[in-house]
Amino acid sequence: MIEYRTINLENTINSGQVFLWKKQDNFWYGVNGQDILKIDNLGDVVSYNNKKYDFFRSNDDIEKIIKSISKDKTTKIAVKKYLGLRLIRQDPFQCFISFIVSSNSNIQKIKSSLEKISIKFGTKIKFDNQEFHSFPEPNKIANASIQEIQSCGVGYRAKFIIDAAKMVESKKIDFARLKKSNYHDAKETILTVPGIGNKVADCILLFSLDKIEAFPLDTWMIRILKKYYLKKFEIKTKSITEKQYNILHEKIVNYFGPYAGYAQQFLFKMERENYQKKWL
Repeated sequence: MIEYRTINLENTINSGQVFLWKKQDNFWYGVNGQDILKIDNLGDVVSYNNKKYDFFRSNDDIEKIIKSISKDKTTKIAVKKYLGLRLIRQDPFQCFISFIVSSNSNIQKIKSSLEKISIKFGTKIKFDNQEFHSFPEPNKIANASIQEIQSCGVGYRAKFIIDAAKMVESKKIDFARLKKSNYHDAKETILTVPGIGNKVADCILLFSLDKIEAFPLDTWMIRILKKYYLKKFEIKTKSITEKQYNILHEKIVNYFGPYAGYAQQFLFKMERENYQKKWL
């Protein structure tokens, strides 16, 4: 009998969803907004602030989801190989800034920039005899200078990061409201933020705002779709325009169904592992 409920922490953390995490002994430690989390191999979460988080989306019916997305040989292989992989419900502001930083970058570079931002603007926290820095609150980044943000190695994204934080501060971006909105309305709002395109918006929606039909289409996913689904989705170009993105996203959701974001995560994990790409 297949054990659907077991979480594979290693595969979940190392799947491109989060960046400010490190492994120490048999635990993973990570920054989640103004908190530090310690997670063991069973997926049990201990919070520095003694808060409760549904970090691994425990109310999702994972057996139903896996059966629903297992539409073909490729997804069946990916799911079987990485069965314990979960979508993470992370701190929305941290996720928001993380994926603005992620644009045209790699995982090591993203992690390095986010660490510098946290050290410069976050709060120092001692937890389990280790030193961490919380992720800064929106006002800290909103009031920073472009030079201060640029010193964290984010290049041209510095202005976008400050503008994004200002939009959160002014409630133009209201994460609580976006969680209650439907996918299309929430995405339309996120796309009003300078420096955020379709792919970054879909990452934010999927990893922090409960929109599990979001299917981020980056260069990896386009490669995967061309390799395994060329006839089904008729992809003819290496990169896709905004209009093509929306048409393709709709086709994908029609195919994989309401849990398409889970399918994306399993496929993304499998293909990066096939190429032996580095994670955290």
